[in-house]
Amino acid sequence: MSLPIGQDRYLELLKRCLTADLYDESAWSVLTGWRSGQGGLAQRMRRAAARFLERRGVLLVRKRGFDPALRAETGVWRGGSAIFMRAVLLQLGVTDRQVWVADSFAGLPKPTNVHDQVEKAWDMSENPYLAVSLEQVRANFARFGLLDEQVRFLKGWFRDTLPTAPIERLALLRLDGDMYEATMDALENLYAKVSGGGFVIVDDYGSWPACQLAVDRFRASHRIAADLIPVAGGAVYWRVPAASAH
Repeated sequence: MSLPIGQDRYLELLKRCLTADLYDESAWSVLTGWRSGQGGLAQRMRRAAARFLERRGVLLVRKRGFDPALRAETGVWRGGSAIFMRAVLLQLGVTDRQVWVADSFAGLPKPTNVHDQVEKAWDMSENPYLAVSLEQVRANFARFGLLDEQVRFLKGWFRDTLPTAPIERLALLRLDGDMYEATMDALENLYAKVSGGGFVIVDDYGSWPACQLAVDRFRASHRIAADLIPVAGGAVYWRVPAASAH
C-alpha cells in the first residue's frame, strides 16, 4: 500500500499511539519476560496483566509486527487492530466497506474443547484484563474519531454470532480468539467469505498451541496450500489465491 506522505505519517503515528510505543511505559515493556520466571503460566500472566492494566496500550501487537498484520476481526480486546483498519479505510477514502468487530466483550470462555484443556495454565477465562466491554471498545474508537457507520459490532461467543452474521464478503480476516474452538468457529464460518486475493491473519498461531492446531487442521481439511508467512510476535498470515474466489 502506497500513501501520500501525510497520510502515511498519520498511520505511523496512530500505530505508535495504539501500541503505546510513544511512551516509556509501552504496553509490551511490562509484558517482557511473562513467559519466564517463577510461577506457572497463568500466574505470570496475571502478574503481567496487573501491571498492564495501568498502562496506555490499546493493542497487544508489537509495532514491528503491525504492518503485515493489517475488515473483520474476531477477538478484539481493546479494539486496537480494528481501529487501525478503520483508519486505513479513512485514509484511502474507502466509503463502501465496513470493519466488523466480533468479540464476546466478556473475556475468554471456560475451555470446553479437549484441545483447549490440554494445558490447564491456558485457561484464561477468569483473567479480568481480557474482559473489555463493548462500551469501552466503542469509546476507544471514538477517542480516535473513528466510530461511525462503517464500524459494525458482533457481541457474543463466536459459535453464536458468526453463523448468522450479516457479512457477505471479506477482504481481510484477522483471528485473535486464542483458543482452538474460537479459531475453528471463525474459520468455519468466515473463511468462505474471504475474496480471492484477500488475506487471513492469525495472531496467536505461534503462541497458542491449540490455535495452531486448529489452523493446521482447517487448512489441511480444505486443502489450503498457500504459504504461511510469519510475522513478528508469533502471528502468521496467508493470501487466498485469486482462483479460490467464492
